[in-house]
Amino acid sequence: MLPRKSRHGVLVLSLCLLAACDAPRPRPRPFHIPAPVPHALPAPAYVSRQAWHADDTHARTPPVYTGPVEIVFVHHTNQPNGYDCVRDVPAILRSIEVHHIDDEGWDDIGYNFAVDHCGTIYEGRAGGATQPVRGAHTRGFNAHSVGIAAIGTFGAGQPVPRPMIEAIAAIAAWKLPENVSPLGTVRLVASSNGGRYAKGATVDLNVISGHRDGDSTDCPGQALYDALPEIRAYAAQLRQDIDRPPR
Repeated sequence: MLPRKSRHGVLVLSLCLLAACDAPRPRPRPFHIPAPVPHALPAPAYVSRQAWHADDTHARTPPVYTGPVEIVFVHHTNQPNGYDCVRDVPAILRSIEVHHIDDEGWDDIGYNFAVDHCGTIYEGRAGGATQPVRGAHTRGFNAHSVGIAAIGTFGAGQPVPRPMIEAIAAIAAWKLPENVSPLGTVRLVASSNGGRYAKGATVDLNVISGHRDGDSTDCPGQALYDALPEIRAYAAQLRQDIDRPPR
């Protein structure tokens, strides 16, 4: 399915829960939207917030931009898996947005991106898909990270659709800076208490990690967690394909 533009091109598609985050904090204002980081790999096609009818009036404060992405965290949303990709996913995302804001007390939907089982990518948290927006998805590690949620439940024995694996890898390959390997590791410092690591703890994690690697949870489910090596390898392959000179 990737990396051909016929599947994941550079244009945004105009198509008609479980996470933990740092405690809410005041947002600086006025805020500045940074210029997108140049990247040889084009953006995969994605469905914008406007297209899935995110409620921007419900979001509490402006987005925060935290600088270059150092790590990608993979999640699942814990929704039932039998949804229809066209009819049901926008409503699912709106319900997650409401849950994260009204029940969890966060500023917006926590994930930066979501992916359905058909491999369609959805823009999540507001602030611009090309920007390094701080999400609310992995307690202690929301800065300089990208949270990608697989829509569904992926416990042991649940097949993870190949289009979903490829779409998650496509986001990771695109959002990670060119000098950060999807197969590598990164050393981070936890920014808050209450999760798996105490504030100030130094942690070595895979550049593409599961939610459970950074927080106290079984997310993204054992089946999806077991698929992370495949996601890392495919993201690295995408990088190699774009760097390989034409014949």
